[in-house]
Amino acid sequence: MESLPDVQKVQALAEKVRANVQNVIVGKDEVISLALVALLCHGHILIEDVPGIGKTTLAKALAQSLGCSFKRIQFTPDLMPSDILGVNFYNQKTGNFEFRPGPIFSQVLLSDEINRATPRTQSALLEAMQERQVTIDGVTMSLQAPFLVMATQNPIEMEGTFPLPEAQLDRFMLRIKLGYPTLEEESSILIRFQRDAVLPSLGAVSDPEEFGRIQTLVPQVRVDDSLREYVVRFIHATRSHSALELGASPRAALALYKTSQALAALWGRDFVIPDDIKVLAPSVLSHRLILTSQARLRGRSTEDIVAEILSSVPVPIER
Repeated sequence: MESLPDVQKVQALAEKVRANVQNVIVGKDEVISLALVALLCHGHILIEDVPGIGKTTLAKALAQSLGCSFKRIQFTPDLMPSDILGVNFYNQKTGNFEFRPGPIFSQVLLSDEINRATPRTQSALLEAMQERQVTIDGVTMSLQAPFLVMATQNPIEMEGTFPLPEAQLDRFMLRIKLGYPTLEEESSILIRFQRDAVLPSLGAVSDPEEFGRIQTLVPQVRVDDSLREYVVRFIHATRSHSALELGASPRAALALYKTSQALAALWGRDFVIPDDIKVLAPSVLSHRLILTSQARLRGRSTEDIVAEILSSVPVPIER
């Protein structure tokens, strides 16, 4: 298997995209890498953070860097599923029904403040996120690859929101947080954008066809049997933890397995190491776990539980 040259292709493209995105995103190398991991694994991203830290900019920059189409939906309580998927309308000039596609027919879809829409509207994304297709009036239409849903929600202002159900959360491969910039990063932001508040348009460093070929190389990254068993033991530990009412699903196990391959390829390795799994576990699992009421009263978080399990599950040692 010619894995090393293939891994170098993944790493080279990731470096080009990362450098291009950092023309408009100052710092945040880890966040950009996680976003690329999700893209390489055909996954979706949930961003929980306060407004004004660059969530929209990140989505646009990724789309422009890969030459992908980009659409943005501002989720509100009165948003309808047809506003996302599209609608069949009667054209009086032609005397025929015609389909007007919604914003979901894009390659990078920013779902802004997704928890402000009603559950009915939120569920309009389920088929698209899982099967890369939508069904409207009995007609199924495929979505163009690559397809990424990047959803945001504000963890502070919760009035008038509808919490995402477990089925929706489980379809997000990663949950990430951008966080506030450091002193040096914020100073760089002020200098870089002091003359023009409008972000510049980035040139593409790849295209959907090339990126699609790169995606097929990620599964070639080797995962030792002991590491596969480590992932399974870790997932099973979430299901028996006393502080968790709901543990991780088989979809979560698959997400942790696949993202570890993508992260290894991003760093130029054709094999997964335990640190790949440990680095990704909080982002892959924390939004999929549900705490017991007693654990919530004690102020515990799912991130705390993931860290606790990471320290308790034995890491495979190379013989």
